[in-house]
Amino acid sequence: MTVTTTLAIARTVALRGPVDLLAVAGTDGFLLERDGLGLAGRGVAQRILLPDGLASVARVAPILESFAVDDELGRPGCGPVAIGALPFDPGAPAVLVVPSVVVGVDRRGAWMTTVGEAPPAPAVSPGAELPDAFALSPSISHAEWCGRLREAVAAIRAGDMDKVVLAREVRVDANRDIDVRAVLERLRALYPSCLVFSVDGFVGASPELLLRRRGQRVESFPLAGTIPRSGDRAVDDHLAAAMLASDKERAEHRFVVDDVASVLDAFCARLDVPSVPSIVPLRNVSHLGTHVAGTLRDGAPSALELAALLHPTPAVGGSPRQPALAWLAANEGLDRGPFAGPVGWVDRRGDGDWVVGIRSARVAGATARLYAGVGVVADSDPAAELAETQLKLQALLAALVRP
Repeated sequence: MTVTTTLAIARTVALRGPVDLLAVAGTDGFLLERDGLGLAGRGVAQRILLPDGLASVARVAPILESFAVDDELGRPGCGPVAIGALPFDPGAPAVLVVPSVVVGVDRRGAWMTTVGEAPPAPAVSPGAELPDAFALSPSISHAEWCGRLREAVAAIRAGDMDKVVLAREVRVDANRDIDVRAVLERLRALYPSCLVFSVDGFVGASPELLLRRRGQRVESFPLAGTIPRSGDRAVDDHLAAAMLASDKERAEHRFVVDDVASVLDAFCARLDVPSVPSIVPLRNVSHLGTHVAGTLRDGAPSALELAALLHPTPAVGGSPRQPALAWLAANEGLDRGPFAGPVGWVDRRGDGDWVVGIRSARVAGATARLYAGVGVVADSDPAAELAETQLKLQALLAALVRP
């Protein structure tokens, strides 16, 4: 697709002083922040439709390149930026937004890019009462979900696939509208090492980097394998050592790492893939993680295009990819929407950050739909996997439910 018309001028200027990205985003803006760094956006300068889902991502680059640019900094994230929370289903229609105002913060300072007219001020609700009564209900019973997991194990043992990721949904109904900004404040306080995001009502705190590109540098940090944390260091060290020694956990994790490495290796002059994973501790769980990093060849795809090639990794879909996705479509019985899909941004240079949209919820008015998934392999135990989803759901429940 070729775009020949200039849409607008994107002007970027440096900002002085501390910047609170959540204050910029407000309740109804865009937020992508980790430990105070990232982007916040407001307004809509351009919507970029992806009618064929991730197969359409090649249309994004020429649209971003069509903007006239007045940029005094020239850093990643400056100039026109496309932000989105893309569906888990790679073929589902999707939308990216170029905000009319983007404020960014990196380790060198802050900046603001404006495109076209300034949007309204951030939405706030001064004095509004927060909800104080909540009802929780899973979309299906524990027994039915465990039955589906047994069916997945049977399919794996029959040789239909090696692994599949089965998800659950829990609905939270509050007695008043849920304050998105209050939820985001809690998430960034509870999970400072995660990317806290808010895109069109989809909120969360993701620990999993799908793809980061900065010039020729590319990174991914796949996670797979989960254990609870107790708060007792000796106990947690013992649990972590047991996970590292577990053949099941290591095999499940390697499915993901090998898949990521095989995709990136095709575009890299060099790719470093550690043979042994590390422990990634979060507030209530720890994961196995492997930091994959490389140097891209000239002409490599953008961050968004690489993320589209990686998604869905075996950490959120399964392995091999197509048999696992076909099984989920026929058996999971759940519309995931953006849950476990790519969430992030890309700029006109092709730089960007995309995380996996886990530890997340869709919020609309007084209702939130929370999601969690587990990797199912041949020796998975339904009761243990159900308990793992409950652990993962605590990440959003701790921020949403405040009785």
